[in-house]
Amino acid sequence: MITEAELAEALSDVLSAPKDRTQIDHLTFRPGYGQREHPEKLTLTRDQGVPGERWLTAPWLKLADGSPDPDIQVSILPLRVMELVWRDRSQPHPGDTIVADLDCSVANLPPGTVLQAGTARLRVSSVFNDACVKWKVRYGTAAKDWITAPGHPELRLRGVLCSVMQDGEVKRGDDLAVVARPD
Repeated sequence: MITEAELAEALSDVLSAPKDRTQIDHLTFRPGYGQREHPEKLTLTRDQGVPGERWLTAPWLKLADGSPDPDIQVSILPLRVMELVWRDRSQPHPGDTIVADLDCSVANLPPGTVLQAGTARLRVSSVFNDACVKWKVRYGTAAKDWITAPGHPELRLRGVLCSVMQDGEVKRGDDLAVVARPD
């Protein structure tokens, strides 16, 4: 597992990721807990997030009425972070919907930023992805602590969470691009 020193040394490289446009490296479909499929394309919808995924039936964050919170429909993980922490490939893939070489910091992608992913449009939410306990088990205590260390939450090293604002299809290799940042 990665060490605290290795994470500290890699931080400047992680933060030097592209700011506005990159290619989607990886897609993940999660039909149930612990289940991962890696298709070449995914459909994203406002009503269902990723149709067939567990977000609709077992979200980790719900609205007051018990329905799934749309702010967590799609997760985007920085490619450089995935490559850094996912060393033991016998451990499950992190499970994020999209993995791309993108600076996901609040400074670069403030809440409300609109992203184009294939033909879909996403809106960056204000929900912080703090890396669940599974992240700690799979990638180590240092990797979990790195996400929430002082000064790191605004870097969003665990990536961003988004809602789908325009239905569409996203394919591996498609562009992921900033369309608009809030004023």
